[in-house]
Amino acid sequence: MPVSNDDIANTISAYLDVYPTDTEAFAALLETARGSEAPLASRATTPGHVTCGAVVVTPDRRVLQIRHRRLERWLLPGGHIEPEDDSLLATAMRELAEEAGISGGSVSPVLERPVDLHAHVIPANPIKVEPEHTHYDFRFLVAVDQAVATSPNEEEVSDFRWIPLLELPGQLGGRVRATLLTRKLPDPARRSP
Repeated sequence: MPVSNDDIANTISAYLDVYPTDTEAFAALLETARGSEAPLASRATTPGHVTCGAVVVTPDRRVLQIRHRRLERWLLPGGHIEPEDDSLLATAMRELAEEAGISGGSVSPVLERPVDLHAHVIPANPIKVEPEHTHYDFRFLVAVDQAVATSPNEEEVSDFRWIPLLELPGQLGGRVRATLLTRKLPDPARRSP
């Protein structure tokens, strides 16, 4: 079943239960998810829609970044929700596999809810006939047993790197570090099939 506005609203609510200081920043998105017919999981919904990303952490506390070809910036692996995605976490895992070649079977979620929500403006793309719009990025923290060799999707990704967790900036870096102080990383090798 595709991701619905109710799924998005429930995820935002669970996130805000943990991070109530973000309530003001995401109140309008929560209200839209609860009251709008516009599917927030669709990339066609403007002026904004939901995307999902993966914060991939190794036991030695390194984080995967990809170099986004069109935006020419280092980002986390992630992207748009597709109709076949049955959850927001599933979207993040599919995007990780597509962009970095890391399959869902080699990672384990640290949390079932996002570790961070982030809103950022995406410039207009005349080639895709997309106006400037906002991505509401739901970032999921996942563990991988080692900095595995990745095979980036060369259409979207020009490079990748593993940076020390201490170099992950801002609110995201702080939340990931705080989470990992209170939780042990799951061992992806011991996941049940």
